[in-house]
Amino acid sequence: MVADGSGNSNSPSPNSPKLSEVAMVTVATTPGRVSRPPREPTVRVTPLAAFKIRSFRFQWSSDSMMTWGSEMETLILGWYVLVATDSPFLVGLLGALRFSGTLTAPVIGVIADRMSRRTLLIFLRAGSGVSALALLSLAAFDVLQPWHVFVIAGISGLLRPADNVLRQSLIADTVPRELLMNASGLARTTQDTARIVGALLGAALLSQLGLGWAYVGVTAFYTFSVLFGLGINAVRSKVPVKHVNPLAEMKQGMKYMIDSPVIQPIMFLAFLVNLTAFPLTNGLLPVVARDVFGHDENGLALMVAVFAIGALVGSLIMAAIVHSRRPERFMMLTMVFWYVLLILFTRTDSDAIGLPLLALIGASISFCMISMSVVLLTFTKFEMRGRVMGVRMLAVYGLPMGLVIGGWLIEQYGVSATLTGYAVGGLVAVVISVIKWPKLITGFSSAERG
Repeated sequence: MVADGSGNSNSPSPNSPKLSEVAMVTVATTPGRVSRPPREPTVRVTPLAAFKIRSFRFQWSSDSMMTWGSEMETLILGWYVLVATDSPFLVGLLGALRFSGTLTAPVIGVIADRMSRRTLLIFLRAGSGVSALALLSLAAFDVLQPWHVFVIAGISGLLRPADNVLRQSLIADTVPRELLMNASGLARTTQDTARIVGALLGAALLSQLGLGWAYVGVTAFYTFSVLFGLGINAVRSKVPVKHVNPLAEMKQGMKYMIDSPVIQPIMFLAFLVNLTAFPLTNGLLPVVARDVFGHDENGLALMVAVFAIGALVGSLIMAAIVHSRRPERFMMLTMVFWYVLLILFTRTDSDAIGLPLLALIGASISFCMISMSVVLLTFTKFEMRGRVMGVRMLAVYGLPMGLVIGGWLIEQYGVSATLTGYAVGGLVAVVISVIKWPKLITGFSSAERG
């Protein structure tokens, strides 16, 4: 279940399946005995339980199409800029532009708390399709230049962070709390499968047919994401959008987050992993593939696919582990494991060692980030969910910072030294965060729920 507008975390949100649809509990009392309050119902959740919800099926399909197209676009443009400019710094800058709209995500969160999140999602995904079509037209007429790629990537980047805010909020709106871990794990598979499909298909089209035909596939995926999005349930707030005062709403949301003992450490850790852990796999991998492992675009696609397979396996495992009482503790353990794997990966240039490490890195990312999302959504009430997830996207701004700084450092000190420094610094910061917020290990209490 999810929180309603009154802040009662045990009340279902609009259009969410009732608990009686998932499990029925009968409590019998015997005359002469003191009756005890009923225990929390035990819900048996299968690994694919969330797919029984019609809205989730459509959202999963729409998210898959969107993310598959996005991953194709990332690989195609990253390799194009690297070949055209021979600059790791510009590759990092291109990756950073994918998150140019991060600063607007909190405003989108405010609006999403007061109107149909589905409508906003469809509108933003249609915008991504238009930007892809513009780049496809430039490639088709053979007038594409690197600066065109940066402009269009910047425009597309304005839309992507808001898309992430809306997709996560919609899951919590339409799926009961008992299925939240399961649904979050299954939702994460859209990103994992995208890295496999997007990398292999994007590299194949780019190497065999050229950038223009590769972008036909990107545009088609974005189009299907809009069509599938029409089947998602439209959950509206009771407050009409015309009554929204963005500044007052944002202040209210910030106060709520500052007062929460759960949201503060989660936001810090989200920023930390985006700054120090994600740059390797979310922008700088083309540089690592070419300069460390000596691969071409097909070798890069293989590395991305192996990483994605590991992440997919991790997401499926998380979808099956639905009774985790302390997701915050599991999040911290897997975060440490993630950084250790990064350190090991930066010390090798062998496929025999590097590819298995990439698969393990992918799995650890799924374990960590799914747990983080579950903690954040569980401890946030319904009417604040858009704003909280919008501010959560500000933490993603650590990724473009890490990409730009990392690209410059690689040009100065090399790939291995830069990425090792990132991983060691992140690991030290994790230790400090546990000292400051010990409940990340001991666990948050139910009284700390929004």
